[in-house]
Amino acid sequence: MESQPEHFISLPLVSKSEESAHLPLVINVVVKYWGEDIAPHEAGARGAVMMDGIELAESRGFASYIYKGSLKDLKKRVDQGMPPIVVMPGIQGTVQHAMVVSGYNVDERRILTYVPEPDTVGAIPETKFEQDWEQDDMTMIIIVPSDMKDLFKNENLKFSKSNRICFEVERLRQQGKASEAAEKLRKATEIDPDNAQAWCLLAGIYNESGSDQAVACYEKVIKLNPRYYLAYRGLGNYYLKKKDYSLAESYYTKAISVNPARFGPIYKNRAVARMQLGNNSGAKEDLVKYLEQTPGAEDRKSIEEAIAQL
Repeated sequence: MESQPEHFISLPLVSKSEESAHLPLVINVVVKYWGEDIAPHEAGARGAVMMDGIELAESRGFASYIYKGSLKDLKKRVDQGMPPIVVMPGIQGTVQHAMVVSGYNVDERRILTYVPEPDTVGAIPETKFEQDWEQDDMTMIIIVPSDMKDLFKNENLKFSKSNRICFEVERLRQQGKASEAAEKLRKATEIDPDNAQAWCLLAGIYNESGSDQAVACYEKVIKLNPRYYLAYRGLGNYYLKKKDYSLAESYYTKAISVNPARFGPIYKNRAVARMQLGNNSGAKEDLVKYLEQTPGAEDRKSIEEAIAQL
């Protein structure tokens, strides 16, 4: 790039092919920025769990902090020379993704993000960035060399203990250890009763097992953070399974109103609810939207046939 804004961290270029089973791309970028290479040799494997990458970095002498951030804190870290990793809404068929913030532009009021392509930086208007970030409770990860730990000694990092548990739980769920994950999350909600992320993950486990306890947990999330997309989507899924199509449609609609482009498959689910309610024109619109937002949909042919029949 010809010139960089004042508040900018120049990050190393790491290709997506360097992502491994134990080291997500975003962690690889941050660790390489600090001058270390901790990537395991088996490159090319997908689906790295964030906690594996964090623990790998810690085993190589790094310190990590997972907490609820803010725009002010994010800018502070950039100015300290620490590139923050943030958890943001996904697109198409991905419900969440992590990105590295590389800086901010004061004049244009934009947050600058790392893009794994040469001479490329993403620029997101601050208001949009904040609205999107709120949907996952402003989760932030800072990874620094352990000799910088003193900088955090007197800082009150919100939800740092319970958020770490949330990341550990993501791995347990992938391993199919739902009861162990639920137990850990109950502990997280005791440590920080106002951590919406912990309540939402616990609700998800209850929802998957068909437990009615999911509803109270999701409602708690929405009370703590009215923009928590995954709680509305979770309630939509819960009521769709219960065949309460009116409530399913209502909660899917609330999720879509928070972010209409976050997760394409939600439109297919709302279409199912709408068909059961006799709203065929609404269902047709949703199926069209689903295909627009999920271009790689494996069920495209059957969905196109359903659209033709509606």
